[in-house]
Amino acid sequence: MPRPRRCRRIASEPSICAFKPVGVRECELDEAILTMDEFEALRLKDFERMDQEEAAKMMGISQPTFNRIINCARGKISDALVNCKMIRIEGGDYEVIGRRGGCHRRGRQ
Repeated sequence: MPRPRRCRRIASEPSICAFKPVGVRECELDEAILTMDEFEALRLKDFERMDQEEAAKMMGISQPTFNRIINCARGKISDALVNCKMIRIEGGDYEVIGRRGGCHRRGRQ
């Protein structure tokens, strides 16, 4: 039996949860689903320019786990850009830092 997944810490949920190509109706698009922890990993590593060790510590996970998450996120973004897919940000096992209520477990991807 596998170990239960650790709840990943994120700073906040994004204010916008979907991006789509211009000129294509949403109903005509396939989706790439980015989980909240994947979004946070991209934010910390690529936007905030943190090193992986520091970013992993902020998320409460190991550096190898962070590496797997960031690689998965980048693959999904690349797939969406190359194949004209809508990117939706939702789900995953996460908790917002500073907010009470425990770990949200939604739609694991």
